[in-house]
Amino acid sequence: DRSHRGIIAVSGPDRLEWLHLLLTQHVSALPDGGATEALVLDGQGRVLHHMGVAHVGEVVYLDVEAGELGELLAYLQKMVFWSKVEPRDATAELALLSLVGPQAQAVLAAVGVPLPEGAAPLDGGGYVRRTRGPGVADLVVPRQALGEWWGRLTAAGARPAGTVAFEAMRVAAVLPRAGLDTDDRTIPHEVGWIAAAVHLSKGCYRGQETVARVANIGRAPRRLVLLHLDAGDERLPVPGEPVTLEDRAVGRIGTVVQHHELGPVALALVKRSVPVDAE
Repeated sequence: DRSHRGIIAVSGPDRLEWLHLLLTQHVSALPDGGATEALVLDGQGRVLHHMGVAHVGEVVYLDVEAGELGELLAYLQKMVFWSKVEPRDATAELALLSLVGPQAQAVLAAVGVPLPEGAAPLDGGGYVRRTRGPGVADLVVPRQALGEWWGRLTAAGARPAGTVAFEAMRVAAVLPRAGLDTDDRTIPHEVGWIAAAVHLSKGCYRGQETVARVANIGRAPRRLVLLHLDAGDERLPVPGEPVTLEDRAVGRIGTVVQHHELGPVALALVKRSVPVDAE
């Protein structure tokens, strides 16, 4: 149950062209049923917001970290100008469930929901979206039907799991979470968001110059890595703590979890010069 995530609905005839000018992803021709990821950057190319994107039934849905929703929505509303578009907070209407694991597609089939290539509407409202990483599919369902969908999925064989389990699988897959594994200096290249959330051939978005410069002639100063923690009974580090090598700070800790096979692990942003086998 990841219904704590915020959801923004963008409607109106200009929705795709308008979002295309604001996001890092190429969405001007995103078909009905299309799904992707995207970022909003600042003028220096640093990540402000990361979001899942789904185009369903003449509405573009953006799901984001709960703490990002207010700032992102305010930015979108400020950028409307003369465009025929209406961004609004749809979090009270829709809730997100993530289905994880090798039997996920079979569970979806058992409840009558084919796994789409991108996104598809659900009977009764909401949509299903194929995802990457630890999740197989996200079901964005009417919030008043959240309990009903949870019951249908568990009756079809899904085993309930908490966000601790989801976060452990996300860390093992080395997938960042905005605001936790990123800081105010993070650029998309450092955390693996170029392939997933940035279209390198499109222009006309804020921060494009930094993205193009690093992609064409440079390398990102940091990279996201998986740390194996030799913790024992000691206190685990917390997000934001420094990563040190030979008594000097070389990075920052992000998400810290206990994984069922890997033990205590964490994501960290470290200087690119740090060897991957360094202690």
